[in-house]
Amino acid sequence: MSIQAKFIKFHDKIKLGREDTEYKNAREKDDSILKDVKKALKEEGYPVIEDFLQGSQSTATAVKHPVDDFDIDRSVVIAFDDAPDDPVKVKKIIIKVLEDRGFKNAKIKKPCVTADYASLSLHIDIPLYREQNGEYELAVGKKNSKDENKIWSSSDPKGLRDWINNKDDYIGSAIDKLKQYKRIVRYLKRWRDVKFSNDVAKKVFSIALTVMAKEQFKPNFDENGKASDLIAFRDTVGAMLNGFYFGYQGSDQYKVLVNLPTSPWRDIFDGSSVNTGTQFYKKLTALKSKLDKVIEEEDLIKQCRLLNAIFGDDFEIPSSSSKASTIAKATYVTAGAAGTSQGA
Repeated sequence: MSIQAKFIKFHDKIKLGREDTEYKNAREKDDSILKDVKKALKEEGYPVIEDFLQGSQSTATAVKHPVDDFDIDRSVVIAFDDAPDDPVKVKKIIIKVLEDRGFKNAKIKKPCVTADYASLSLHIDIPLYREQNGEYELAVGKKNSKDENKIWSSSDPKGLRDWINNKDDYIGSAIDKLKQYKRIVRYLKRWRDVKFSNDVAKKVFSIALTVMAKEQFKPNFDENGKASDLIAFRDTVGAMLNGFYFGYQGSDQYKVLVNLPTSPWRDIFDGSSVNTGTQFYKKLTALKSKLDKVIEEEDLIKQCRLLNAIFGDDFEIPSSSSKASTIAKATYVTAGAAGTSQGA
């Protein structure tokens, strides 16, 4: 088995699709909760005119967390003309639904209503929007926010989803390159979940990894169209480090800034600490260095040992030696060759 086959096997092991058996409970609860939320909002005069998935389940970039629970990101939309001036008023209706259903840690956060299911490994986020003529505004504000901090904020959740899913900027074999990009997003997420403490991992946001990887994606395919996820992953990580996301603060410290590519164009890391930026930069640098070593190594088992140390036990180490890795230097193809894109 080649190193590329090992990567694909690893990817298949960590990916999480909405129709997967592991996600069955989450899918069923999502449907049930949505039904109750719609009923409650309608009774209070705010009928839901639309709902849609948001986050990694809408872009096929979800991964199984090695320890934590499954996520549901279910957006609900009410009509602009029905919406009250105070967006938190509607969010309070949603949180009551979750509390009545026995959720724990139910909170009205600034961008959404969130809670953990008491008896299942399941976490739910419900962003609320109002819509008019195809334009969306997100309900922003916490339970006890001051009036000036409770606002309807311009947002483009579908535009962000479409930007992530877009393959039009890729030259040749666009679908294959989009698939490779999404595999790399999943590799980054699993690396984050394994290499950071749980508290810091939650601050290295999945959407930030997704945006950075999209903007800096360096696809890699040989002249026969055969993918090398190892080379593409190493080159993309290197481009992320050089992509002006990290601002040096002195004393070997860094701040990280990644802007959303769609409205409201905000910094995803707004309010993030120097500690988060510094850990992110240093661990990403270490990842790049380790991937360089994997590429230099020609023995498949040794390559897999190095990758196992990066990703955890879901990246399997063969029990017996293979003749050689397929990552022979002669097959190395730099990004931009063989009809590759220069990024998205």
